[in-house]
Amino acid sequence: MRLEGQVAIITGAGRGIGRAIALACAREGARLALASRTAAELEETARQVRDLGGEALVVPTDVADREQADRMAAQTLEHFGAIDVLVNNAGSAGPLGMLHEADPDRWVNTIQVNLFGTYYCSRAVLPAMVERDRGRIVNICAGGGIVPYPLFSAYVAGKVGIMKIAEVMALELAGSNIRVNCVCPGGVATRMLEGNRDDAEAAGLTELRDYISGVLAGKGESPDLTAEMTVFLASDESEALTGRVFTSRDDPAVIAKHVPEIMGSDAYLLRRVELG
Repeated sequence: MRLEGQVAIITGAGRGIGRAIALACAREGARLALASRTAAELEETARQVRDLGGEALVVPTDVADREQADRMAAQTLEHFGAIDVLVNNAGSAGPLGMLHEADPDRWVNTIQVNLFGTYYCSRAVLPAMVERDRGRIVNICAGGGIVPYPLFSAYVAGKVGIMKIAEVMALELAGSNIRVNCVCPGGVATRMLEGNRDDAEAAGLTELRDYISGVLAGKGESPDLTAEMTVFLASDESEALTGRVFTSRDDPAVIAKHVPEIMGSDAYLLRRVELG
């Protein structure tokens, strides 16, 4: 198993993509610390992990709160004795609308969850990783970090920030055995997307509403694709990859054959190319 005995923290693990990542990591032998704001959802994810024979620690956490992020890392270390992997998955879609019309409180909260949350959680786990000279951080981003989706200014700004933080951490940690990368999922049917659909409906954005409704009706992407890419980047199979951005549709087996090319190019930062 690719993550046998490793300790992984998964934020936003209560449902959707986070739950899929948690279950994929459990199947590969990881011991898990599951974090999100809703304890009941975390308990259900933990139950499914244990049904697979895995070990799970439930740590209710608001990643936008620095003290809670610090406590999450401390509880994980106390329980497992190490932190090998952090998956920064917790996120918020934020307000939908023109930048000057969007609710400013929701706009700022979106940045706090998506960008500050990634910063707080990474900051909390890095000392333990640096001490052991071992670690993997995977930031779950979105196409909004690459394409400037109109009407989603807070979401796009936060996701771009997450990608640039990964690049900076990768450079700061160069020469160590700590790697930082990003995965961008496609359209996945999640509760967050349901909120986007309702906002689009209220704003009269019928084209956007219909697209989201299609994803929610089963025309979107499976969260298992993101989970598989995350496991690959969290494992030793990803070798020296760091500071790069991949989509959930990329093939880990192909990526593994092109590591020198990828690390020698800036095409896998905010921009990307298809591997053949």
